[in-house]
Amino acid sequence: MEKADVVIVGAGHAGAQCAIALRQNGFTGTVVVIGREPEYPYERPPLSKEYFAREKTFDRLYIRPPTFWAEKEIHFELGVEVTKVDASAHQVTLSNGNKLEYGKLVWAAGGDPRRLSCSGAELAGVHAVRTRQDCDTLMAEVDDGTNQIVVVGGGYIGLEAAAVLNKMGCKVTLLEALPRVLARVAGEELSAFYEKEHRDHGVDLRTDVKVDCIIGDGHKVTGVRLADGEELPAQAVIVGIGIVPAVGPLILAGASGANGVDVDEFCRTSLPDVYAVGDCAAFACDFAGGNVMRVESVQNANDMATCVAKAICGDEKPYKAFPWFWSNQYDLRLQTAGINAGYDRSVVRGNPEDRAFSVVYLREGKVLALDCVNTVKDYVQGRKLIEAGVRPDLAALADKGVPLKELL
Repeated sequence: MEKADVVIVGAGHAGAQCAIALRQNGFTGTVVVIGREPEYPYERPPLSKEYFAREKTFDRLYIRPPTFWAEKEIHFELGVEVTKVDASAHQVTLSNGNKLEYGKLVWAAGGDPRRLSCSGAELAGVHAVRTRQDCDTLMAEVDDGTNQIVVVGGGYIGLEAAAVLNKMGCKVTLLEALPRVLARVAGEELSAFYEKEHRDHGVDLRTDVKVDCIIGDGHKVTGVRLADGEELPAQAVIVGIGIVPAVGPLILAGASGANGVDVDEFCRTSLPDVYAVGDCAAFACDFAGGNVMRVESVQNANDMATCVAKAICGDEKPYKAFPWFWSNQYDLRLQTAGINAGYDRSVVRGNPEDRAFSVVYLREGKVLALDCVNTVKDYVQGRKLIEAGVRPDLAALADKGVPLKELL
């Protein structure tokens, strides 16, 4: 196919949802999805959890069965990526040399794992956890006897990977450069809770430590040297220090953007007929005080994609979806509602020692966000507090015996 009415770049959550939503909203034109992996769209969050722990086989991760796409006449170009965008000609060039014209272009390429910049970062045994291949390679090493693993990065990916590997009997050391884990996304109360949980489970969790280099035998990793000179033995290293938005061809084509590609309230880039959605799209978020930011979540990917599909079908409305997130570690289910950017106060409901509590974030008395650990009711009811812009009584808010719905 040399031309398509809609070309979607990226076969992850956002790309898949955009294609699905186009058909759900009556779009009958040609749709092509370009994905750099050889796989049809699959769920990413289970990779570092159920899939790696062998609790789910890969076929259970498909967003839709492979037969679905053919039935909906959605064409895929897999194992290739876009290397160039010609906005004036409405044309993309693929890594295999083929060119494809588009009527509308939806950029849903996500991001690439941020790599360590130190020496040894390219050694065999240094892994990201972003794709099926990443996980399959690491799983094979563990099956072959790899047991000493260093995880670099105390964000959700690093913590989730550490929890799974720990449960599998591996000796895990987790390194975080900042003074606490989850420092960019959560308050001190939640950070302290997860640090204690991992240490109680046997993870050697260290904060405020810097990696000097990865040590190897010339081919494979053998350890990690810290900035203070200490050397940690390692048969494998997992790097979970965020992503780099995959927007190079768009920026080179003239799209505005710095941390990702900028989009307006309708998810449109500065290029004609080009949208961007998901992890790579930076937008003014109403739930973060209008700050321009990227939101890396399945919710954001799906909802932005649906917004764009409706716009292409003639139902253009601003993107206003409510942000939510989750993380599973050990027997802990964390559910986050809202975005805590700019909070000036936090209130803890319940006792973290009970392993069921919530942290409520406020700014000028108004509820911005909640982190809910094994407290589903707080998550469901707290979302309504955020949407309503409530300024609750702080004593009642801190009382776990008072249902949040009573504070509306």
